[in-house]
Amino acid sequence: MNAAPGVDLMKILNDMRTQYEILAQQNRREAEEQFNKTSQQLQQQIFHDAGETDSARHEINEIKRTLQTLDIELQSLLAQKCSLEGTLTETEGSYNVQLSQMQLQISNLEEQLKQIRCEIECQNGEYEQLLGIKTRLEMEIETYRRLLNGEGG
Repeated sequence: MNAAPGVDLMKILNDMRTQYEILAQQNRREAEEQFNKTSQQLQQQIFHDAGETDSARHEINEIKRTLQTLDIELQSLLAQKCSLEGTLTETEGSYNVQLSQMQLQISNLEEQLKQIRCEIECQNGEYEQLLGIKTRLEMEIETYRRLLNGEGG
């Protein structure tokens, strides 16, 4: 039997195994490079995002501080407004009382002036009467003098 030598399956399997291992190493290297490249990009992105996050946190803290300051200022101004409104109400009340007192005094003085005017008018009338009487009496006296002095008419 002259048979053709058999194919050395071991050699073929070893060659295939070697090619497979070379191919696996190549794939592993490419995957590792791709992983490193992607990992580096992700690390840069993470670093960049972390910086933005810190910046945003800092800005948020500043805004919170500003808000607290403004809130405190608002509360202070509201308290001041309330105090000033109370003072204004007290002042208005005080001035209203004073105004009422002054109006009462003015009314009293006006009433007194009316009475004084009435009294003056009465006295003026009496004076006019007395002046008229005096004038008539003087004329009568003058007539009697003339009569006594012999100036009769």
